[in-house]
Amino acid sequence: MTVFDDFLLAIDNPTHRQKLHDVFDWIHETYPKLVGEIKWNQPMFTHHGTFIIAFSVAKKHFSIAPEKATMIAFKERIDASGYGQSMMLFRIKWTDEIDYPLLRDMIDTNIREKAETTSFWR
Repeated sequence: MTVFDDFLLAIDNPTHRQKLHDVFDWIHETYPKLVGEIKWNQPMFTHHGTFIIAFSVAKKHFSIAPEKATMIAFKERIDASGYGQSMMLFRIKWTDEIDYPLLRDMIDTNIREKAETTSFWR
């Protein structure tokens, strides 16, 4: 996904860069109808012009933001995966494994729940 190349190149650690690249590739391959975009300097995926999921990076982790309603619905599963979380996002340490079934279920939920949404946010 070339849309995220500049964002990924700004990640100094090549292992971290590759890990997030792999997540983006997985989303693109699993959900080819999602559109990868950079908005507010953050990579995100949208569907029919509405927000589905976004990412940000920090020194010790990267964050995934699926919107507050999705965070509430998946709070227990996020905890079970061992990820730290706030009301709007959860953090995956660079050393953690990616819980792809969790990520898939969150994306599926947002696509399904926002199928008729005409605004960017809920």
